[in-house]
Amino acid sequence: MIIYQVYPRSFQDSNNDGIGDLAGIEQKLDYIKSLDVDAIWISPFFKSPMVDFGYDVSDYRDVDPIFGNMDDFKSLLAAAKKRDIGIIVDMVISHTSDEHPWFKDSRLGKNGKSNWYLWVSPQPDGSPPNNWVSVFGGPAWRWDAERRQYYFHSFFASQPDLNMHNPEVQEQVLSDMRYWLDLGVSGFRFDACNHVFQDLQLRNNPPREDVSAALHPYGFQVHVYDQAQPEMLPFLEKIRVLLDEYDAFSLAEVGGHDAIKLMGQYTEPGRLHSAYSFSLMQPDSSAQRVRDVITELETNIPYPGAPCYALSNHDKPRVATRWQNGRDRAETAKEMLALLFSMRGDICMYQGEELGLPQADVPFERIQDPFGKSFWPKFKGRDGCRTPMPWTGGSHGGFSVAEPWLPVTDEHRAINVSVQEADPHSVLNFYRKMIAVRRANPALHKTAKIELIDAPHAVLAFCRTTDGQKLYCLFNMDVIQHVVQCNYNGLVFGQHVTLNDGSITLGVSGFCLLAV
Repeated sequence: MIIYQVYPRSFQDSNNDGIGDLAGIEQKLDYIKSLDVDAIWISPFFKSPMVDFGYDVSDYRDVDPIFGNMDDFKSLLAAAKKRDIGIIVDMVISHTSDEHPWFKDSRLGKNGKSNWYLWVSPQPDGSPPNNWVSVFGGPAWRWDAERRQYYFHSFFASQPDLNMHNPEVQEQVLSDMRYWLDLGVSGFRFDACNHVFQDLQLRNNPPREDVSAALHPYGFQVHVYDQAQPEMLPFLEKIRVLLDEYDAFSLAEVGGHDAIKLMGQYTEPGRLHSAYSFSLMQPDSSAQRVRDVITELETNIPYPGAPCYALSNHDKPRVATRWQNGRDRAETAKEMLALLFSMRGDICMYQGEELGLPQADVPFERIQDPFGKSFWPKFKGRDGCRTPMPWTGGSHGGFSVAEPWLPVTDEHRAINVSVQEADPHSVLNFYRKMIAVRRANPALHKTAKIELIDAPHAVLAFCRTTDGQKLYCLFNMDVIQHVVQCNYNGLVFGQHVTLNDGSITLGVSGFCLLAV
């Protein structure tokens, strides 16, 4: 499965209010079709107060007016199906908005929903029940004067966590999934899967030994008890039973201190189809780092199971900047696309990654992300990867006639879709060549095996094999050229590579796929 992530606020604005919408996605479906992807994962478009830009849901069965309405979604769904493109809905099942009717009922103890969220009485001195802290900073417990209790929130205080231990809550969540499946969606991406269950004994998290990289207190703890609980596994099996009724696909986002191990557990037979983590969305772009991730994934999700690989998304700095390391941006972006499409498993592409978009530098006065406002300038938030798609070199990059919710930088407008379509050497046209290479070579398919092979320390090297084909995949992750000793039959695809007798030379941002 090759999945293209669309962040709807920033893809295309159809009504010129400065915010992207569902009709805008439909307008660009032919472009998405030209990328030869299997499905579109659309970040949340549910009704929401937008404190966390849609990840705070107030109605799981309605479209927020800024994105359109249900008729717009049904039109998009039908238009995508005509193009043989699936639609994957982003389900946020760990928490809701505090404006959701469920939470309003829960805080008042009405309609049988008193226990639908994680409510806890204070300690005798009035303090919270334990030391849990929020991902976005500060305590994870918010006092509610109405109930005279604390409620738990993994993220913002306006995002109370559901009590998924409650069977009624589980059944309601499954019912909301069925609603979208009945409409014809192809499946779900499940947000923050490791945050769905908490320890009901409310035990304190232990301290982390090394806190030198911690942005705020969340990084001072090992999150043993406020996430990644074993109750998640039987719930995933319930989800899978529902999905199988519709032959629908599932993708988990998995974070936490032992994310790859959780990915393995969450994708065991009878659970979810695939999962990705943030393991390759970190600053470390070394060959050794990627080797380690591949090794850990192959250990925890052994063949024929398969993980999902992603290098960018709406929460992390774009890979074209993050792993550039002083090299040419476009050439580095091409190498990273080749690496992504050479991996074993499902693939997630984030909008603009096919253009080699760098991380945008959003000035403080234009920052929208509350997370960024809280920790500026040490952390500038997530807006730099969420700026609008540049379709043309014109005003606001052709995204909107109105001033966009986030600015389109001059750097992005210069490498817009239109100019890249016309350039045979662009990152966009390289992307199309690389995805065609993956489609055409069985050894690069999801089910083909992967095995790491020896190479100089700065070169990532692995072998992809299936019946009838074997490929060596070599990537220079360094800022200088390297020579690799190997025997091969011919070059399948590559850049900045020189073929020698019994060896190859990989230049800066060089890679090659070799038939052997």
